[in-house]
Amino acid sequence: MALITEGQVVLDLSAPDRHAATRTLAECLVATGRCTDIDTFLADVRKREETMATGLPGGIGIPHARSAAITEPSLVFGRAGDGIDWGAKDGPADLIFLIAAPEGGGDAHMQMLPKLARALMKKEFKAALKAATTNAEVVDIVNNAVALDAPTPAPAAASPAPTATSTSGATATAAAAAAAPTAGAAATARDAAQDGASSPARALHFVGVTSCPTGIAHTYMAAEGLERAAKAAGHTITVETQGSAGTTPLSAAEIAAADGVIFAHDLPVKDIARFAGKPTVDVGVKRAISEGPALIVEAERLVAQWAADPSLAAAAASATAAGGSGGGMVTKVDASAGLGTRIRQTLMTGVSYMIPFVAAGGILIALGFMLSNFALGKDGPVEIVKYGLTAEGNYNIVQHFNPVSLTSWAALLFVIGAAAFGFLVPILSGFIAYAIADRPGLVPGIVGGSIATSMGAGFLGGLATGFLGGYIARWVSRWPVHKNVRGVMPVVVIPLVSTLLTAGLFITILGRPITWLMTNLTSQLQGMGGTSALVLGLILGAMMGFDLGGPINKVAYSFGVAGLTEGLSKNLPANATQYKIMAAVMAAGMVAPLAMALATTLRPKLFTEPERENGKAAWLLGASFISEGAIPFAAADPVRIIVSSVIGSALTGALAMSLGSSLMAPHGGIWVGLLIGKLWAFLLALVVGVVVMTAIVLFLKQRDHSAAAVAQAVEA
Repeated sequence: MALITEGQVVLDLSAPDRHAATRTLAECLVATGRCTDIDTFLADVRKREETMATGLPGGIGIPHARSAAITEPSLVFGRAGDGIDWGAKDGPADLIFLIAAPEGGGDAHMQMLPKLARALMKKEFKAALKAATTNAEVVDIVNNAVALDAPTPAPAAASPAPTATSTSGATATAAAAAAAPTAGAAATARDAAQDGASSPARALHFVGVTSCPTGIAHTYMAAEGLERAAKAAGHTITVETQGSAGTTPLSAAEIAAADGVIFAHDLPVKDIARFAGKPTVDVGVKRAISEGPALIVEAERLVAQWAADPSLAAAAASATAAGGSGGGMVTKVDASAGLGTRIRQTLMTGVSYMIPFVAAGGILIALGFMLSNFALGKDGPVEIVKYGLTAEGNYNIVQHFNPVSLTSWAALLFVIGAAAFGFLVPILSGFIAYAIADRPGLVPGIVGGSIATSMGAGFLGGLATGFLGGYIARWVSRWPVHKNVRGVMPVVVIPLVSTLLTAGLFITILGRPITWLMTNLTSQLQGMGGTSALVLGLILGAMMGFDLGGPINKVAYSFGVAGLTEGLSKNLPANATQYKIMAAVMAAGMVAPLAMALATTLRPKLFTEPERENGKAAWLLGASFISEGAIPFAAADPVRIIVSSVIGSALTGALAMSLGSSLMAPHGGIWVGLLIGKLWAFLLALVVGVVVMTAIVLFLKQRDHSAAAVAQAVEA
């Protein structure tokens, strides 16, 4: 049967919101016999909408879902004259496609999305839909563009492949009319953007990669935008779409033969090393949708520059050989975002590369402390920190390691873990700089972070050297130098100058005030008690429960780790405030996943089947201090879950701090219980927070569940 029929077209769609509009469109599927249970299908659509809005730029809405209530792949089209808000930033949608696929319908659902996304990039396709006066016209327009692939060789009337731009009849005329101004705009932009580089005398061939977070619409719309822009400019491009319909990688021969590369992506490009040594345009996916011709112009300019200056290719090869592009490291910074967002993403890049050192070092330190408890009693952790590679007497682990001594093994684990911890600030600083300046920022960032550690400036010093080193490296890398010098810029000039300036400025100007600030902050923490300690625990707990592994959670966690590192390095007593902060942070971070596990166990009917399965896994995740175990619940129901999490986690943090629980390990959850001072206080604070969050979640869920039941009864 056809993908869309005349009974699945609503030319005058009118509804107060997108949910009501979706129901109107879904009723068409019921009328044509393709939907057996409209409520089940609408629930599946809404669940997908809660994950990410399906509104697209240009007045488009594409609600979609797989559902057991759908009997065959189907499309329903609605045209809303006044527009309906579908979550797109640029305004309401007036062209809406409801995409419905059977739950076990193979790849039909994934076929429809890429083809529809590509078709919606074509002005003539959207113009034809807006101009259609009958349902039959809409059916013909859609079937020509979005028909499912036939399992056998298609007859002459089959629809074109997704990348084809050929049309027939009146649509072909519209396509030609639309292409002409596009080509003119591209030529105008090309003339304006050459910046001294001559336009290529031959047709060029580019390769590209597109990807977006969900791998659905934007991935394929960006590919279509690049293909159309390249064709209008007289070039060709082959695009690898790394999306939900699967990826067909570009061949090595295609990449080798390409004149240039265009990346339009919001996710890391897979196997990016394949493209090393090629002139590359690297932007976010949205720019390929809205600025395709400009990206082709930029690619042309780079190709011309590289042809005129072979040292650029040599520099790229040199950077690759020295660990340059293609190493697999990625930054989380979106260049098109606002200043505040970019700063946050820069910090998160540094934190994300620091976390593995925290995990490795923290677990080793925790194991060392646990063994020292068995070997030396309750004072074991304090005693074991005296061991080292260059310590004097029997504390020298190199000269006095005894394979049959539990103390020696405890010392070995601690020394290795402490060595990993020693990299925390340099790695944080280095990858903050990397997020700003790419690889040129690594050397000044890491060296600056190491100097910050040596001066006692701690994490604040690491943040300062990271941003300072990154911006200096980026500045130096943009110096206009002679072409004979360009080849040595990335391996000699940039690291030399940026490291000298970063380290010199920090040592002579910035380091002393930051060290003074850290010293006074440490003194304040050591003297903190009573009400001030409770307030600090309340704030840190709320931060841990707010975004469950996101930036705010990581800031609170980094604060706890910084205090722990300070305490260990200065051999502070086990009841120092720094260790109490770490206990409060870890206890608060365990609340959300454990509360959701308990809630799904107590009232399973209030949760979906996937949520109940996630609840089972959340027991272990929560016990192991992995806050991310609650993310699936927060993604599906953000307001209720986050509000409950903040309240429960804040209460736990406040109780843990005020009761004096302490912790000398940065991770591990309940599994490092032997390292928790006043374990009873830690457990009490954790239980209270979990119970409170569970009660709030169940109350809110039950209230809405009851309200929905009453509404259904009234309707009946």
